[in-house]
Amino acid sequence: MLAAVALAVAAPTVSAQTAEAASDSNTNKLNTVIVTGTRSTTLDAAESPAPVQILSAADIQTAAGNADLLEALAQVVPSLTAEAFGFDTGNQTLLAKLRGLSPNHVLVLVNGKRRHTTSNLQVDGGVFQGGAGVDLNFIPVDAIDHIEVLTEGAAAQYGTDAIAGVINIILKKKTSGGDLNTTYGHYMDGGGVNTDFAGNYGFKPADGAYFNVTGEVHNHGHSQRGGIDPRVIDPSVINPANGGTYPNTNIPNAPGYPYVNQIDGDVAYNLNLAMFNAGFNITDDIQFYAFGSYGHKDAASYENYRLPNKVVYTDPVTKENTYLYPFGFNPEEAAQEQDFSITGGVKGKVIDWNWDLSTVYGNDHSNVFTRGSANAVIYANTGATPIDFYDGFFRSSQMTSTMDFSRDFNVPVMASPLNVAFGFEDRVDKYAIGAGTPDSYLDGGAQSYPGFTPTDAGHHSRINYAGYVDFSGKPIDKLYVDIAGRYEHYSDFGSATVGKITARYDFSSAYAVRGTFSNGFRAPTLAEEYYSSTNVGPSTAFVQLPPNSAGAGFLGLGNGLQPEKSTSFSLGFVFRPTDKLTGTVDFYQTIIRNRIVGTGSLYGTVNGVPTANATAINDAIAANGNQLDPDVVKNGTTGINLFTNGITTMTRGVDFVLDYPVDYHWDQMSLGRVDYSIGATYNITSIQSIIDTPAPLAGQSLFSPTSISDLTTAAPRYVMNFGAKWTHGKYSINLLEKVYGPSSEVENDDGDNAQNTVLYYNTKIGLTPITNLDVGYQATKEFKLDVGAINLLNHYPAHVNSTILAHERAADDNAAVDIYAPFSPFGFDGGYYYARATYRFF
Repeated sequence: MLAAVALAVAAPTVSAQTAEAASDSNTNKLNTVIVTGTRSTTLDAAESPAPVQILSAADIQTAAGNADLLEALAQVVPSLTAEAFGFDTGNQTLLAKLRGLSPNHVLVLVNGKRRHTTSNLQVDGGVFQGGAGVDLNFIPVDAIDHIEVLTEGAAAQYGTDAIAGVINIILKKKTSGGDLNTTYGHYMDGGGVNTDFAGNYGFKPADGAYFNVTGEVHNHGHSQRGGIDPRVIDPSVINPANGGTYPNTNIPNAPGYPYVNQIDGDVAYNLNLAMFNAGFNITDDIQFYAFGSYGHKDAASYENYRLPNKVVYTDPVTKENTYLYPFGFNPEEAAQEQDFSITGGVKGKVIDWNWDLSTVYGNDHSNVFTRGSANAVIYANTGATPIDFYDGFFRSSQMTSTMDFSRDFNVPVMASPLNVAFGFEDRVDKYAIGAGTPDSYLDGGAQSYPGFTPTDAGHHSRINYAGYVDFSGKPIDKLYVDIAGRYEHYSDFGSATVGKITARYDFSSAYAVRGTFSNGFRAPTLAEEYYSSTNVGPSTAFVQLPPNSAGAGFLGLGNGLQPEKSTSFSLGFVFRPTDKLTGTVDFYQTIIRNRIVGTGSLYGTVNGVPTANATAINDAIAANGNQLDPDVVKNGTTGINLFTNGITTMTRGVDFVLDYPVDYHWDQMSLGRVDYSIGATYNITSIQSIIDTPAPLAGQSLFSPTSISDLTTAAPRYVMNFGAKWTHGKYSINLLEKVYGPSSEVENDDGDNAQNTVLYYNTKIGLTPITNLDVGYQATKEFKLDVGAINLLNHYPAHVNSTILAHERAADDNAAVDIYAPFSPFGFDGGYYYARATYRFF
């Protein structure tokens, strides 16, 4: 698998293969014509001046033990990090990032056209905070012919959000045959039951036409990896004979006792997908094409367990308490999400000019619910409350129209034709939040997830116009140069001009050097600008303030977000000393100025005690129109969070890939082929500058130690892949050893200490090897069976810092159930084991 993941390498010029012909072949990948990182229509991977990794359909299928595209990419691309776990609705849309930067710095294309982003913003703190990228799992794995991953900045070529790189997903366009497959799997230690049924079929409706369609049904179950909630084993709470708090309840009879808090685990979801890719020739020189996708997801994730007295009614006459949930309760955050995209275009050739006119429309809409919950204030006042709530909706859409032109010119003084490309783009982005029903947000709202208030709600949009030019070719025999420039104008931020120069010099057919210098400009997403909500726990309530809101103005942060600006350069070496041994090394640096990041938690109260900034923070919350749970305001911890431009970061790193296939024989008998590979990435992000804390927040840090560590240390410093894939006749064994380097995050104890103030401690994950294994048997020409494991040896990450856990347990804090480091790059579910059956028809 990984042996087939080839970066662009130095090699003799060869006749180009079509992308489809190379999709299932390890040996032909270097000859594949690439469409990512270049505007030339004849450049193959072997000649590329930029690091482009090509993943075939076979690579992706082998890595996707749970039929999940996000997980498959994380397994085979070392510089891509996938989110393993998220809190709240963030657990329902996991994201990916490249080279240690944000998901918002990665551009995803499908067939070279921009893919729309999710409406579900990652709000809670962590390595992926602020992410509103593409939800890759709405693209069925079976629809993919191959994927091209450009691991360097390409803002001048594709748009100003491509600061870290580009993932270009090329769809199948086969006109005959197809396959059906089914996968079943689960975690060794229980939960996460996964079933997947998928099929792909292609046919030729007419001469010069193709139609390829894919369908998939994917189900994934909950998992539970949390610790014991200290509240439910405290004798003073659960034992009436000892003066327990709940004489009319019996908490030890709660399901799963004492592991009643189920927040730490996988979301449960049902995902139904459909995708098509089609085209036909209008004339010999003009082709119409179209592709699109539709997905529907029902997802539900558990929230923190609430004790019985969280929802209680006291009879005004008898003074007896009635508990709506006598055993306590685990509310669920649920979502019904619809995601669709449609692309139509025509392309052709006229007077030697290649041209392409297209429009893409994508929309993601998610209705959000809280289930198995209650509005505690309404119940306390009336003795009745809904238990299921409609919280509102997120919606984002994007419509992009492009017109592209390119052709080669024969220039006498150049060693190769000069490729000239230019084009224009018009993009309209929209984002909306819809309010929930009043009982979901009034008086603190539903337990676990208050609905969106009318002041949270709103509809927002922007228009972006862009134009680009690109010149590429060989001024001398061994030197390839690509120069690109792009101008963009945003209706809300004004204009930006960015550029990129890429060069490659081949010393010989075996060795070459390449490098890039570019700058970028990223406007904040509409979600970062306008998202507003109340995030709660059993004893906490924090308001997410929009950066341009009146509430942010009370804190001296009300000027709204401004664009980020970046500067990147890279230097790489490519080598192919033999016909089989290929490798690349690429060093890079990216500086992002005015970077948009989430603040730390800015506290108004800690365990009921007001901070010095309580007045300003309470005024900000009131100005935003959010009502907090009165019990939390009186006895718990409250505050605000928001996104702001405040930090300049520098990320430096190196990517390394080495491939070496070997054919083994014994006494003239073939013993099969082994594709050996090494893929490694190392990067470090450092803080170059931080803005001053505004006067109304004096005494608190605008960016907490946690938010700083999320940028600098919470991702592994390095990741290494050691792969060996053996194939012989009907048999295959694919072994991948992933080594995650050390990582750490500074976390706080929620103020659960004698000082009654928030204290910070470091949680560390040491070097961790993860073994993945897939064993395949091609029983017949049509039928194949695979069994395998991701994390074969069932490794778990380190526990949260012991001092934090001790403080939280002593204080009966529900957060003590979070026993595993939540920033773990390989999650905390342990080993996953699966079986997959595939039937291919021709």
